[in-house]
Amino acid sequence: MAARAIQAVVYHGPMDVRVEQVPLPVCSEGALLVKVDACAVCGSDMKTYLSGNPRMRPPIVMGHEFSGIVVETRACGFVVGERVVMATSVSCGECAYCARGWKNLCVNLRPMGFGYDGGMAEYVLIPAQAVNNGHAIQVPPSLHANSACLAEPVSCAVNSCENSGVKPGDTVLVMGAGPMGILNALVARHYGATQVVLSEINPERLEQAAAFGFDRLVNPAAEDLAAVIGGLTDGYGADVIVVAAPAAAPQEQAPALVRKHGTVCLFASLPHDRRMISLDSRLLHYGELRVVGTSDSTPEHVRKAVGILGDPTFPADRMVTHELPLDGFHESIALMQAGVALRVVLKP
Repeated sequence: MAARAIQAVVYHGPMDVRVEQVPLPVCSEGALLVKVDACAVCGSDMKTYLSGNPRMRPPIVMGHEFSGIVVETRACGFVVGERVVMATSVSCGECAYCARGWKNLCVNLRPMGFGYDGGMAEYVLIPAQAVNNGHAIQVPPSLHANSACLAEPVSCAVNSCENSGVKPGDTVLVMGAGPMGILNALVARHYGATQVVLSEINPERLEQAAAFGFDRLVNPAAEDLAAVIGGLTDGYGADVIVVAAPAAAPQEQAPALVRKHGTVCLFASLPHDRRMISLDSRLLHYGELRVVGTSDSTPEHVRKAVGILGDPTFPADRMVTHELPLDGFHESIALMQAGVALRVVLKP
C-alpha cells in the first residue's frame, strides 16, 4: 500500500527549491509525528536557497522555525493534541560538550532542515534522538502558532543576552536591525535593560524597527554612533553590545563603544571567505573587556523563549509581517530580499 503523500518545501540545490509531494513520515519508536501549523522562513533559509549549504544533502525538506500539534506519539511525556516546538539543532547527548550542558555546541549536531527533514511541510517527524535529548518542548495551548514558531529565533537571542550578562539597568546597543537584531533588542528589554539602542545603516530597516518602541534608533551613516552612546551613558559606553549585523565593520567598532568591563557579543556570523577582522587589543586589555560569541541555543533557552513569547507585553505579533501557504516559499524569499518582511510564516 502506497504511503500517503504530503506537501513539502524540498531543497535540491542552490536556486532549486521545489514545493512537491513527499511521503508522510512514519512515527518510529521514541519519536513524535507533528502536524505543522506554522513554519517561519529565516535568513539561513534564504542563504541556503541562494547559495546552498554544505551541511545539507539534497533532497531534504527545509525549515527549522516551526510549531505543530502532536498527532502520533511513541515517546514518553507527550500526548496527542498538544503543541510542541523544538530546539532544532539536535545534539548527540554523548560528546564532552553535551555532557557539560552545551548542547548547542555538540560536535555531532544534526539540525532539523539540514540533517533531518524539517518543518516546511504538512507534517514533520521529531526523531527519537531529539526527544531523548530534550529538544521537543511543550507549548501552552494559549500561545498562538505564529508566536510559537518564533521560539527558535527568540531562544537564540535568549542565549545571546544570557551569554552577555544583560541585567536590569543596563544600556544595551544592538548593531543591526534585521529580524534577529530586533529580537535581540526585544529580549534585552525583557531582561531588564533600561536603555536599548538599535543601530542600522538601512533606513527601511530602521523604519521597521520604529514600531517596537526602542529607546533610540541610530543610522551610523547619518549620525556619530559613538557620540550618541556617549551621550546616553555619561561618556562611559554601553554595558553590552550585541553585533547582529553580518559585517566586519560593526564587529571592529564595538569595543570602542562599550564601557570598561563591558561585553561585546558577536552574534551574527561573517561570510566564510570574509571572516577575518581587526581588533584594537589595547581596548580589550586596558578596558578588561569580554568578547564572546553566541551560536544557536539549547533546549533550556527554548523553554525560556516559550515563556517570553507567552508574555502579553512581548510584541511577537509584530515580528510576523506576512503569512503565506507552503507553496508561497519563493514569494517569501522575494519579500525578504526586498527588505519588506521581518518574518514570513508559511501555513500548511
